[in-house]
Amino acid sequence: MELHPSVLAAALLIEAAAGYPDALYAQIRHPVVWIGGLIAQLDRALNREGDSFAMRKAAGVLAMVVLLLVVGGVAAAVAALCRALPLGGLWEAALASTLIAQRSLYDHVAAVASAFRSGGLEAAREAVSRIVGRNPATLDEPAVCRAAIESLSENFSDGVVAPAFWLLVGGLPGVALYKAINTADSMIGHRTPRHEAFGWAGARLDDLVNLPGSRLTALLIAAAASFTPGADAGEALRSVRRDAHRHRSPNAGWPEAAMAGALDLRLGGPRTYGAVRIEDAWMGPGRTAATPEDISSALRLYRKACAVMVGAALVLAILL
Repeated sequence: MELHPSVLAAALLIEAAAGYPDALYAQIRHPVVWIGGLIAQLDRALNREGDSFAMRKAAGVLAMVVLLLVVGGVAAAVAALCRALPLGGLWEAALASTLIAQRSLYDHVAAVASAFRSGGLEAAREAVSRIVGRNPATLDEPAVCRAAIESLSENFSDGVVAPAFWLLVGGLPGVALYKAINTADSMIGHRTPRHEAFGWAGARLDDLVNLPGSRLTALLIAAAASFTPGADAGEALRSVRRDAHRHRSPNAGWPEAAMAGALDLRLGGPRTYGAVRIEDAWMGPGRTAATPEDISSALRLYRKACAVMVGAALVLAILL
């Protein structure tokens, strides 16, 4: 199997430096928006309310097949074109960088800490509502802080590490296929009357493709904690072993437990989405009374974990 460590390292560095420019988004939107448009069209065309549960489940499988064939085919053609050009690996890396979210994740979570400083709890509730689905009106200050740190932990896995893993393994087509599955799960992978059957295939595929990324994310957080003052690498690993499997998601508990253990916090637990209360397990042995400073500590740990990942990619690029 051919790996792509040079493309991965370049993509991570490009994204960290430039992100996805607002001017470019205004002109052509974003590849995930294009993927989302295709998913919405498939949902409208194939997800018929009059069909049986089994028929809608089969239609969802067909939708995922079509989605992956289209996205994978386009990405493979673009990657082949890049590789035919001078400095083709750099072109492929630049395109792949649009499917990694190191910089934007940092900015969105940092905005919550900044909102506490500038506008207090109400401003922070507004900022955190942009990154989590829970009802912000039910959140006190510690709950807002925990929500921001939980979002950072989980999205580090599915927005940064998992795309990086599939880019390493499969180049531009690999990361594009991952983002197609992940976007499908976010759009149709919900247990609602409309999508419980149709979104089954997307949700199960998302669980599968996020398995390696979630485990790697926990290791990266623990590695970063080993040289971050105030963080505890050993407790990060102990929390993963003790708590990760207790999360209702097969993947989200790994980065969340690692972050909780590293920072002496308890994350997760009961939460409210809209008017629905979810009784989730607690991750970590520490404090539930998270503070805005804990958000800043989590962001410092996140930056160092990203640096470890870039360093690992560069080492692989040199060795392979």
